[in-house]
Amino acid sequence: MSDSRAAGLTAEQMDEAMAKLSSPDRLDSPFGELELFDGVPTPDTVRSIYDALDLMRGIEVFLNAVPGASLVAFREGLRSIGIDSSRVIGVTDPRGNSGALFLTPNTETTYGTTMLDLEAWGPTVIEAPPESLCVVDDFWFRYVTDMGIAGPDRGQGGKYLFLPPGYDGDVPDGYNVCRTPTFTNFVVLRALGGVPAMKQTRIYPLGEADDPTENEWVNMVELAFNTIHSNDFSFYEEIDALVQEEPIEALDPERRGQLAAIGIVKGQSFAPDDRMRGILEQAAPIAAAMARAISYSPRDPEAVLYGTWKNAFVGGSYEFLREGARLLDARTQFHYLATVITPAMAHAQVGAGSAYAYTIHDSAGEVLDGGRSYKLRFDPDPPAKNFWAVDIYDTQTRSLLQVESTKWPALTGNSEELKKNPDGSFDLYFGPTAPEGMESNWVETRSGKSWFPIVRLYGPLEPWFDQSWRLNEFEPMG
Repeated sequence: MSDSRAAGLTAEQMDEAMAKLSSPDRLDSPFGELELFDGVPTPDTVRSIYDALDLMRGIEVFLNAVPGASLVAFREGLRSIGIDSSRVIGVTDPRGNSGALFLTPNTETTYGTTMLDLEAWGPTVIEAPPESLCVVDDFWFRYVTDMGIAGPDRGQGGKYLFLPPGYDGDVPDGYNVCRTPTFTNFVVLRALGGVPAMKQTRIYPLGEADDPTENEWVNMVELAFNTIHSNDFSFYEEIDALVQEEPIEALDPERRGQLAAIGIVKGQSFAPDDRMRGILEQAAPIAAAMARAISYSPRDPEAVLYGTWKNAFVGGSYEFLREGARLLDARTQFHYLATVITPAMAHAQVGAGSAYAYTIHDSAGEVLDGGRSYKLRFDPDPPAKNFWAVDIYDTQTRSLLQVESTKWPALTGNSEELKKNPDGSFDLYFGPTAPEGMESNWVETRSGKSWFPIVRLYGPLEPWFDQSWRLNEFEPMG
């Protein structure tokens, strides 16, 4: 009777297995040469490895926590101009301009904004005005709800009740109820009727429902302030402020673990020693450079519309998910360039919402240079139900480019001054000087600075989606 059991590995197979599972005594790495004695790292190599791990985790924290740092900085910017309570609402009346630092705002829309503080107020009510497009995101920049046309009230106006984390009290009838994992929440208001319609918005504690105190409004357009997160060591201090304020459950264990690995832990002081501080001072600018590569030259094929034109919402998901996997680069790409997250942005529909495209390069693949002049031709019949616009931004700040000639560095299809070609196309010009006779179709740029455009189509039509109408490239002039 034969033995059918496996005979085990041969000597040759055992040698192959040992070769696969063993570490060499010397190993070249991006962190220098690593030395081991029979699989045990030497003391110098142990130090090098932990420095490398801390550097890697500092970089990962930056790339994965950009959304949170963005809102910490945004709140700090609002506080600097007196918007320091949910009672106070900032407004761009009549429209935004390049005076303050915001991530890629547009110059065509009037916006209102404030921060809910559910720890201070407890349950809080927002009365959204009719015919509005309003959004609330939590403090980690995750979607909470739409209000208005894209929300449950369907543009009729409605009352929304925001409940703080862990709230177990009574919930009255008559509200669209929203439970949020963070105490601080970001409110963005937009009313189709402009500022008068927007100022129908009311924000107050639930306890004042019978007689709410009036809201205060601060016009932000003439004020210079910064709402953009840091790109140096203080980035980690911004994140620590968020972690200390919010419930530990507000963030997933994976990102909590990354933060803890560099010393950011709820209830503990963030006080890195000289070694760790030096590593994080190195990690932040490296990570910022990586975020810029991800944003300006994304490698996901879905990030490319065609030619040099990019799509800022990769995956078509406001949660940056594809087949159940988090698109880490896509999340960084979007939040390094933009603010506000809502499903309505990820799923533009024919004739509704907005469609976006941006580029950083000209037709030759060169980075757009503020010292050179370019022409962009818009072919006839741009597929926008409402209108189209091209705004240009500073590549360092990702804010509207600041130039001498205007506070509104943009061209819009609904401008009466914009000159149209006989065939219905538009020639748009960008450069340090205006082409003679085409000043109305020109946006100034600055020598020594790069810049990038975002094209917005308000009410995009079918030719945009099936790409039978496409954007042309920026053509250098001379």
